[in-house]
Amino acid sequence: MLFNSISFAIFLPVVFILYWFVLNKSLKIQNMLVLVASYFFYGLWDWRFLFLIFASTLVDYLVGIAIDNNNENLKRKKAWLWVSVIFNIGLLGFFKYYNFFADSFIDMFQLFGYNITSTWTLNIILPVGISFYTFQTMSYSLDIYYNRLKPSKDFLSFATFVAFFPQLVAGPIERATDLLGQISSKRVFSQNQIIEGLKLILWGLFKKMVIADALAPMVDDIFTNYSTYPASTLILGVTLFSFQVYGDFSGYSDIAIGTSKLFGIELMSNFKFPNFSRNVAEYWQRWHISLSTWFRHYIYIPLGGSRVSKLKSVRNICIIFLVSGFWHGANWTFIFWGAFHALAFVPVFLLGRNAIYKDSVVAENSFFPSFVEIGQLLLTFAIVTFSRIFFRSESLTDAFGYISRIGSDMSYAPYQHPLGYRMTDYFILVLLFVLYEFRMRRDERSPFKFKNKYVRFAAYTLVIFAILLFYDSGFDRSFIYFQF
Repeated sequence: MLFNSISFAIFLPVVFILYWFVLNKSLKIQNMLVLVASYFFYGLWDWRFLFLIFASTLVDYLVGIAIDNNNENLKRKKAWLWVSVIFNIGLLGFFKYYNFFADSFIDMFQLFGYNITSTWTLNIILPVGISFYTFQTMSYSLDIYYNRLKPSKDFLSFATFVAFFPQLVAGPIERATDLLGQISSKRVFSQNQIIEGLKLILWGLFKKMVIADALAPMVDDIFTNYSTYPASTLILGVTLFSFQVYGDFSGYSDIAIGTSKLFGIELMSNFKFPNFSRNVAEYWQRWHISLSTWFRHYIYIPLGGSRVSKLKSVRNICIIFLVSGFWHGANWTFIFWGAFHALAFVPVFLLGRNAIYKDSVVAENSFFPSFVEIGQLLLTFAIVTFSRIFFRSESLTDAFGYISRIGSDMSYAPYQHPLGYRMTDYFILVLLFVLYEFRMRRDERSPFKFKNKYVRFAAYTLVIFAILLFYDSGFDRSFIYFQF
């Protein structure tokens, strides 16, 4: 079930009404409702994959208890942790990476003149959201192992934590220390929280349907037919893709956070206006925050983080970005994308500028950014956008072909989409979107923060009108990060 679908528009109010006004006398019954709703929500994609979620839930529930029971025996404690890690990585590895490794193995031998048939590959369907819920359950076992958390003895609450439908498919990837406690505790109906949630849902739908889905046909056309377009069009294509993927994924996160608020549960922020980053390090503090946080807590810090020598810190940074690239997809394009970001991040780290913008926003005390800040924003956006050629391309051949085409044909020609979309309209749309987000850059959770009620009403009206206007093209397009 998609957030931007009619079925979800019916599903959500029904679950909400049952949750608050029919089954509100018992926390256990409320959690049972959320769990059943979550399994129904996920099962509409393919009910068979529900067994994977249940298996991951059961294994980590039992492993968590076993780890805690063996606190005095480090060897057994570590062995139980490895059960969780091997099981979850095994699930992820088989469904997501088996064919990648099989194809890479075949290609390697063919380089040396050995002809191996491709019968090694399997017709495997990638379960939606498997990269997200396996990381979430694995983090639970890791937190218990590091004594950050006591295991849950309430299987219903734990199963609800794993399958919680607002963030099940594409995050945010929540740690049990933050989400499980909320699910295990009685929630209180809050009108303000619900209003805030509805605002975020509305803004998320706008970003998805009006920004991301509107730009998608042009991005698809340019990347599919890159060999026929000049550099000006190719630069336009990857720039539009930057806004498309941001609108798509941050829109999903806004809807997920807003939907959770409707049920009295707060999720972490997953995006904090990454397009207004002043260097690559700040970008990664603002983009897909839950994944970056996961890698920092469970890989980077255990490797020594930045407490070790500079050389080892650089090694750790490279590992994180390569793993991040591979997490995004079983394709060499994502590995190159991760490696590119590592190369862009390392100089910032070596210059000691990786944390200087951690607690500030651009134009902190002024209405406009300074000329220096504008230069920083443009440079960072250019670096990140260039990397997305690898992210969007189907293969390394296409990615390098795209880049080569930019370098070999520096001519300019106005872009004409085959269906006749007017670029001026979309340029104005993106520009207004950027300016609006710049206005709200200090608070990612308040998209309609206006003191004047008439201005606020006008903003609601314009956003709703825009969503309805783009209804036909937007309501059946899946989210980009579902493929990960």
